[in-house]
Amino acid sequence: MSIPDLPNYHALAMLLITVVALYFFRREDIPLQTSSLSVLVVLCLVFTVFPFELDKGHLEPSSLFFGFGHEALVTVCGLMIIGHALVRTGALVPVGRSLARLWKISPMLSLLLTLVVAGALSAFVNNTPIVVLFLPILANVALRTGSDTSPMLLPMGLATLVGGMTTTIGTSTNLLVVSVASDMGLARIGMFDFSFPAVIAATIAIVYLWLIAPKLIPKREPTLADTSPRLFSAYLNINEESVVNGKTVAQALKMTDEQLSIESIQRKPDYRNIVPFPDTILKEGDRLHVKDSPEQLKEFEAVLQATLFAGNHKVDEDHPLNAEKQKLAELVVVQASGMIGKTLKDVQFAKRYGISVLALHRGGKAMDIGRKSIGNVIIHTGDVLLVQGDSEQIAEIRENRGFLIIDGAADLPYSKKAPLALVVIFLVIAIAALGILPIAISSICGTLVLLITRCLDWHEISAALSSQVVLIVVASLALGSAMMQTGGAEYIAQVFVALASDLPPAGVLSALMLMLAVLTNIVSNNAAAVIGTPIAISVANQLNVPVEPFILAVLFGANLSYATPMAYKTNILVMNAGGYQFSDFVRVGVPLIILMWMTLSFLLSWIYL
Repeated sequence: MSIPDLPNYHALAMLLITVVALYFFRREDIPLQTSSLSVLVVLCLVFTVFPFELDKGHLEPSSLFFGFGHEALVTVCGLMIIGHALVRTGALVPVGRSLARLWKISPMLSLLLTLVVAGALSAFVNNTPIVVLFLPILANVALRTGSDTSPMLLPMGLATLVGGMTTTIGTSTNLLVVSVASDMGLARIGMFDFSFPAVIAATIAIVYLWLIAPKLIPKREPTLADTSPRLFSAYLNINEESVVNGKTVAQALKMTDEQLSIESIQRKPDYRNIVPFPDTILKEGDRLHVKDSPEQLKEFEAVLQATLFAGNHKVDEDHPLNAEKQKLAELVVVQASGMIGKTLKDVQFAKRYGISVLALHRGGKAMDIGRKSIGNVIIHTGDVLLVQGDSEQIAEIRENRGFLIIDGAADLPYSKKAPLALVVIFLVIAIAALGILPIAISSICGTLVLLITRCLDWHEISAALSSQVVLIVVASLALGSAMMQTGGAEYIAQVFVALASDLPPAGVLSALMLMLAVLTNIVSNNAAAVIGTPIAISVANQLNVPVEPFILAVLFGANLSYATPMAYKTNILVMNAGGYQFSDFVRVGVPLIILMWMTLSFLLSWIYL
């Protein structure tokens, strides 16, 4: 084995930047958008300060911005918008309701059909709306049948990932690999060109997720099973003897260590509501409308020397606090909420929706913070808010595009625009599959139709787009291009071939897929795919074998995002909804990765080599 000589300094710099970028892409404490933009800026500065000479002039730093207009990004954005329309109009609701009815008849058969339908839909639609559709359905099934959600949710989530790899539009990863390969001069891979091996592997995976995976998952409590106390509305009547009589609202809050939250003040003689400004002076007879746990309310009563009332009755053993029609609900924050990267206070959550947040769940468990501090926590995609409000308030927020209610009782929306949304997605796919228009153009045409027919408005389209996806795609494309032009990708390929020199081409292909599978569970799958594609082309050229199977090895490997919750955004949604732990993904995902890796390695070698 002979390791090749080191490449030029620019190539070495690109390799170093790639390693650093992959490290920052996996950091949860730094927004992915920030890491992606930083990579793009660093690349531009490097080639500005240290120009790299090509055969025809030097590499223009501004050329690295090509990702913003790349057809892969245009297609990804178009399909994200169309997928959002399917959720917003409830176009897939009839499918979900039919499956829900079948669960009552045969749970085992129903789980199989759920996995098959979820996988099949994900071959043509971004899997996030599919997961958004099925989570409340399965939670409702578990609630009504008294069964456990643990064997349902995780297999369903992984089934959407398995189904997504069967067509070029199934995931953004597939689109990027196909587009980058085309940019590098290879023949364009058609929508169903690799569906044969992918469907065979997906079938084996579905059987595993149906029969074996549920037995590997311990029973987990959904996040709604929470010890957070309910909130009760009450009134603190200010008496003549009260220590806050004649004091300001700010002074009253200070006496309770800022724990008291006054929603309004009712003042005599007509008990009109007045706003509790900090300098508002409290008077005898004022009624402070407050909402908190029973223990806290009694504490406030003692500290302020006020009298606690519920309605017209003083709170005592005969007249305890009553939550009346208040109900708990569990909201998963998804990308379209417009809350990602902000706090509840920033978006005025309580004022906008009229509901109270009792707890914030992240990573499958409640965050160890006080309820008063929840409003200051920056919200991440997949966070779960345990909220309390009356039925009307919960029903209103159910209609909001940015939240997924998984309390098991929510009715899924359905509108008269649903058939139109289905027709649009069908035509977008059919036109692209028949070669009439490229998928980038057909998806944008579909978006325009959705706008004209008012299935979506511009606000909803903006909410459907993910800045994370846009910036990681642009940064990854820039990094991949820089590696290819400087020779960095060629050097990695030479090292890879040297290390695998004792293996036949089929073994090298299998090793490449395994390397991408490991990488995609640690960093962004899009970054892994874009960086891996030029490496795969260089490896195939050095081995003097067909390039297509090595491209597909990267595509399939980058889709094996099963072993960690952070490997794919829907994994986080499933983790929070089902109360799963990190170890559950490892326990189920690692065997699935090995199964898919072995199956796809054999099929690619058999078909192409």
